[in-house]
Formats: sequence, structure tokens, C-alpha cells
Amino acid sequence: MRHIILCLALLLSPGFAWAQGAARFTSPRDQVELVATGPEVNGTRPLALSFTLAPGWHIYWQNPGDAGYPPRLGAPAPVTLSALRFPAPGYLNQGGVGIYVLSGHVLLPFTAASLPPSPATVALTASWLVCADVCVPEHATLAVPPLAAPWQMLPPPVIASPFAASFTPGGTLTLAGLGAAQVASARFFPLQPGLLNNAAPQPLSFGANGISLALPLTGPAPARLTGVLELTDPSGATQALMLDAPRGAAPAHLPYWALALLGGLVLNLMPCVFPILAMKALAFARLGGAAPAHVRREALGYGAGVLASMLVLAGLLLGLRLLGHQIFWGFQFQSPVFVALAGWVMLAAGLNMAGWFAFDPPGFIRHLPAQHSFLTGLLAVAVATPCTAPFMGTAVAAALNMPVLPALGLFAALGLGLALPILVLAFAPGLAHLLPHPGRWMLVLQRLLSLPLLGGFGWLAWVLFHQSGRLGLVIIIAGGVFLAAALRRRPAVVLALVVALPFLRAAPAPAGQLTLPSAVPYSAARLASLRATGQPVFIDLTAAWCVTCLVNETTTLASPRVQALFAAHHVALLVGDWTDRDPAITALLVANHRAGVPLYLYYPAGSAPPRILPQLLSPAEVAAVLAR
Repeated sequence: MRHIILCLALLLSPGFAWAQGAARFTSPRDQVELVATGPEVNGTRPLALSFTLAPGWHIYWQNPGDAGYPPRLGAPAPVTLSALRFPAPGYLNQGGVGIYVLSGHVLLPFTAASLPPSPATVALTASWLVCADVCVPEHATLAVPPLAAPWQMLPPPVIASPFAASFTPGGTLTLAGLGAAQVASARFFPLQPGLLNNAAPQPLSFGANGISLALPLTGPAPARLTGVLELTDPSGATQALMLDAPRGAAPAHLPYWALALLGGLVLNLMPCVFPILAMKALAFARLGGAAPAHVRREALGYGAGVLASMLVLAGLLLGLRLLGHQIFWGFQFQSPVFVALAGWVMLAAGLNMAGWFAFDPPGFIRHLPAQHSFLTGLLAVAVATPCTAPFMGTAVAAALNMPVLPALGLFAALGLGLALPILVLAFAPGLAHLLPHPGRWMLVLQRLLSLPLLGGFGWLAWVLFHQSGRLGLVIIIAGGVFLAAALRRRPAVVLALVVALPFLRAAPAPAGQLTLPSAVPYSAARLASLRATGQPVFIDLTAAWCVTCLVNETTTLASPRVQALFAAHHVALLVGDWTDRDPAITALLVANHRAGVPLYLYYPAGSAPPRILPQLLSPAEVAAVLAR
């Protein structure tokens, strides 16, 4: 009797029970069972957890991404199980949540050791999460198949990558020996959870020695990068490669902070900032003959305004990207509401300089030293930086794929470069003595310098017409008239302008008009069709709010010389208008690791990757790239 009681106790103990499990678990969502994948060797059996999922349903990969959990197995002692082996996953982005999933027929191989002589009496416990529009946690007790069960063939394993791979501390993964002819798109699935912002894009770019994928790291880069890289070729065929790449040093030829600083400095010379140059010129003029302490205070006030506005804009941009939105530099000008507000701010600044009214800063700004210079710095970034400058595009694109703190550091360097010409006066105030002393001439200069700001209002009215049609034009002009009257009497009445702003969001955009001769709208299908016929292609990515783009189109792309060159070389001219958000143009910017417009690409005949032309374009540069 004692032996019987002891046996019953062992059988009832979870650790020693050989429960008779079901052969198969079935639900409306899936069928799950244990299958044999080979013969038993020395008490170890190769098995697999088999899932047959209904259409539209999925389970999760070993790194599930931002949600879910992978399948799990348990066994009674003394049976030991190896880890489940997973095939290459698929990717889903559900409302800004990036997840790695498996669907269809899925086999997850593993081995079971220390099985008893009759393994069919052993049951393993399995739990998993199966999802479609809703998620259902499921679990089952599954019987191990008998020794005589037929074997199931396993799919080919994920092969190790034959291409040399490395990645930088900033998250750039590079594979040598690949190009546009072999890769049209790529995505990396890390084995380590929490390593990447799973919902963010992974921009693909092509270099002379291979391809690069900008991975959106959420923290410091690990010593080694392990995971699955899925490559899709131009025909749509996909190949999965297992990667184990060591972390290298950041490329010495890409000092991003220096590029950002130089880009901000060059931005002062770009056509985009012309409307704000009037305020800068007047700020310089006011410093003539001033005491060194006053010069230093005003220069630092302007620099503080630039840096504050740049960091707020960068924080908004990075925050939206972390939420899964594909946002790039200049994104604020894609909003008709922002364009209208910016136009009214520029109109108010022009009317103030013209002497129409005296500006009294709000209370929270009135207590700041150098308040007017601070506001000028704020306006310089908020209104006058919709375009990218040389050096700046690469730095901003890198910042958008870095963790938040390093990215903010790059944007701060960009703002420092933009403010540098005036900040020099803070550290070398003796230079201010070279400026003419204030006098009545300053009043005349102030009135003259109001004209560029008023012209900037007209430019933004044209942009709004491009985005929202006649309704947008009526709203911004009528609002401007109301604003001018309100500023003369009661500035607080200006708040009533916001009543008209919701109508801009609902206003239909007019049909885009191509101003370049022989140009046709860009689409990925049209580009692929032209390249398939062997025709060279020139792509102009532009926007109505990008002054640099408009200058390049007027002086270069529309010039008779360049048009004749396009005709002589049988070059197809495609124009991508990014005035409003366009996923196709965004994808092309991402593929070329650029953060905004303008972007000029030349695809020569054949399958060679595109050549990127400078952002300040000239007929000679177009002629040179066509000749090559």
C-alpha cells in the first residue's frame, strides 16, 4: 500500500506526470500539434511545434517587436527541451506599433532529450498568442508523437550571410558586394528585443562598395548585431540571411556634427532665408556704435532664439517619428495651417518694420534680455528653414536615425551654425565698431527692409494656394487684412484668426501643375518602366515652399541649355512634388538617405545606381553628369 500511495503521489506531481495529451489542438484560428522531424538518436528526438494558421491570423517571432510574445513549450522532468528555432519573420505596422510575425504554415523545430522508453505517453505544454484584429492567448497539452510516426520535412534554415557586414555606433548597417541590381528594399529583424524602434523606417542607401541600412537604435549600439536581414530584389523575390555583424568605429569621413555645423552656416546663404535676411540686417545695423556688453547681449539673445526654436522643432520632429510617422525636415510647411500662420507672422513682422504698429512682446518674453533679438532667432528657424543646404542633408538624415539625445546634439550643431555669423559678435565685439553708427538712415533702412518680409507673405500665400486652392488664398489674404487692422488697434483680436484655420485642412488641393518643359509626374512604376527600356532618367524632387528648389528650376532645369541636353541624351524628366505629403516621394527620399528637398537624381541607362547632384544646381553640373 505504501508503494501504491508513493506512485500515486508521483503521478499527481506536476514535475513527474506523464499526462496523456491531445494529438492536436484545434480552434477557428489555428491547428497546433507536435510532429517528428527525424529519428531518435541516443534518447534525443528532433521534433517541431506545427502551426496551421487561418488566413489573416498570425503568431509572433522570437523577438515579437513592440507587442505580443512568442510560442513557449514546457516539459515534465526529467525531459529537457532545446530552444525553439524560428524561420524568418514578416513585418506588420499596426497604427505605429511594429511587430514581427509568422503566418500560414509554421514549423518551430526543437529537440527533446531524456525521453522515457515510450515517448507517446509524454505530453508537453504549449502556450502562444494568436492575433488578427484581436489577440487570443491559447494553450494546450500536446502528445509527443510515437517513434513510428512519419517524419515531416523541415523548410530550409535561414542561411548565414555570405556578404561581409559591419555596423557603426550610429546604427548604419553595411553589406559589401550588393547594389541596386540585387536589392530593391531591405529590413533587419534583430534577435535582441528593444534594440530598435520597430515602427520606424529603415532607410536603404547605395554606395560604391555595397548597401547601407540606417537602423533606428533606441539606445547604445551593442558589441555585435545579430538577427535576420530580409532582402527583396527588383522582381519582388525575397531572401532571408542570418547576420552576425561586429560593431565598428564611426566612419571618419562622416563627422556628422561638423556637417551639421557647416550646413547651418551655409543655410544663411540659401534662398530659403531671404525673407528673414531683412531682420538680420537690421539687427546688425542696430549694433553699430553700441557698448560691447550690449553687443554681446544682443548676439547671445539671437543665438538663444535660434537654438531654442531649433531644439523645439527637432523635438517635435523626433517625437513624431518615434510615434511611427514618416516626418522629415521641412514637414511643417506641408501643413496648410502652418503655412497660413507663418504667412501672418511674416506679415506682422513686415508691418512692424514698416512702422505700421509698435510691437510689445508678451509678458513671458518681455523679461528676457535682448527680447527682439531672441524673437528674430525664433522666427529665423520657424519660417526660413524649409530647405536643406549642402552638408546639412546628410547630417539631418543621420540625426533622424539616431537615438534622441545624439540627434538633438546634431540639431543643436545645426542651429549653432545658423546663428554663428551673429554669435561671432558676442565673442569678438570689436567687430561691431566696423558697422556704421545709428542715425536717421536706419529708419529709412528699416522701411526698405520691410519689403522682403512683405514679399515673404506673398510667397506663402502662393504656397497656400498651391496646397488649398482659392479658399486657402482667400483665407490668408482676408486674414492678413484683418490682422493689419487688428494690430493697429487691438493686438488681442488677432486670436480670432484661428477660427478660419480648420477650413484649410478641409480645403481640396488643386491639381498640381508642372512648370518644367517635357516633365511628367514621378511615380515608382513610371521610373521602373523607363529604366526597363534603358532610358536615362532625371528626377527633380521639389516643393512649392522650397525657395531653393524654385531657384534651381528657374535658373537651371528650365534653361534652354539644360532642356537641349535632356533632349540630346534622350533623358526623361520626372518631377516629384512634395508640397503635400506623398508616400511615394517620401520612400524615394528614404531610399537615398535624404531628409528633405531639393533632391536631384540622375539614373543613367542600364542598371547602375542613381547619381545624386548638388542641392545648389547649375547647368554646368547637369552637363557634367550627363557627359559621364
